[in-house]
Formats: sequence, C-alpha cells, structure tokens
Amino acid sequence: MVIEKAVEQYNRFRGAEARASLIKVEGDSVWVLFEGDFCYTCGIRDWVEDFKYTLESLGVEAELVEIIEPSGGEEPWRIGVFRVKTP
Repeated sequence: MVIEKAVEQYNRFRGAEARASLIKVEGDSVWVLFEGDFCYTCGIRDWVEDFKYTLESLGVEAELVEIIEPSGGEEPWRIGVFRVKTP
C-alpha cells in the first residue's frame, strides 16, 4: 500500500526528530501519528505537513485537513488527518 510506503519513506528521512505511524485508513481519510523530538523552532505543523509532500512524491494527491494536538500541547505527539484525493 502506498500509504505504508510513505510512512517508511518519511521515517527514513525524518526519523531522527519525528516518526510517523499509520493509525487507520477510513474511506479517503488517512490518520497518521507523529511522535518524537520535533524541531519546535521549525514549527510542529511543518513536521506533520511534510507527510503530505511525501505522499505527493509517491504520486498521491492529498491534503492535510486536521492536526489533533494533545490537550496540554507539550506532549511530543500529533495526529495528522489527511484526505487522499487520488489513490
């Protein structure tokens, strides 16, 4: 599955600071957990958005529709919800 390949590629290039893992695929929505020592000066959102570009590099058009953050905001995880526009 191309989503799993995107997770593998994302982790290969960004794994030192952020790691992705697939939570679920539901219809055209993909939920991905991002954990790690994010580069906070770069902006945590950028680490999540990078997954969209990883998908696009594999020929999948996608958009980031939501970032779910921990209630305190300080925990080292985020969930990105992406809408896949092309298989």
